[in-house]
Amino acid sequence: MKIGVFDSGYGGLTILDKIRQLLPTYDYIYLGDNARAPYGSRSFEVIYSYTLQAVRYLEAEGCRLIILACNTASAKALRTIQQHDIDPDRLRVLGVIRPTVEAVSGHHIGVLATQGTVQSESYVLELKKQRTEKDEECVITQQACPMWVPLIESGEHLSQGADYFVDKYLTELWQKDPLIDTLILGCTHYPLLLPKIREWVKGKAQRTKDKGQSLSAVRIIEQGDIVARSLRDYLSRHNDIASVLSHEGTCRYLTSEQAETFNRSAGIFLNTLVSAEHIRIGI
Repeated sequence: MKIGVFDSGYGGLTILDKIRQLLPTYDYIYLGDNARAPYGSRSFEVIYSYTLQAVRYLEAEGCRLIILACNTASAKALRTIQQHDIDPDRLRVLGVIRPTVEAVSGHHIGVLATQGTVQSESYVLELKKQRTEKDEECVITQQACPMWVPLIESGEHLSQGADYFVDKYLTELWQKDPLIDTLILGCTHYPLLLPKIREWVKGKAQRTKDKGQSLSAVRIIEQGDIVARSLRDYLSRHNDIASVLSHEGTCRYLTSEQAETFNRSAGIFLNTLVSAEHIRIGI
């Protein structure tokens, strides 16, 4: 039995990479529904249907545990699939939002995400639930970044042209809440923009200092390491699942896009060459 990792496109490769670094002995299958990406602007019904099709496919390929390494799918499809579509004695499906929220400790929290994740308010709901349990208050501000995924998948995320859209969305976020102390990268693509995001935040701190103001150190939350550690802890608590997973250190890559296209683009997200298999899904 294998661990499945699903994303609507390529961003989940950043999650898979960190998981395999921490848990290298397990066998994995990555499925990217690249032909139907992006999911971010689609309706709940479409995202749920596409995600369920991917879950069914990975289950048929021998996956006992599946990670939805996609914030949009985690936000809009995970709960319904867990409650209505799977038998937990045969299959477990986990998302990336809850472990991310559990790693947040700030009080003025900015969430950068796709339009679909923002509209779902999944981060808002999970953060408020967490703070209610801790009897703490926080301010949560969301910002949709619709141009970031296209920039990344076209390989333009390190270009000067990307600077405009990094500045645009971060400026809009800080205008809503100038006191942000924690920044959640709520899309698995966004770590590829991390150098530019850090540079912008550093520049913002300097600009406020020059004005005689101060900007608290901003903690940037990216999901790869967090999800990897969460999975390790999950397996340590659920021996019934861990005991049936195979340990040959293999990884297959499946894509609904042409395999050659996936292989080229995957290099943006991974520091290794991959050889993907083209699949038909939802037909």
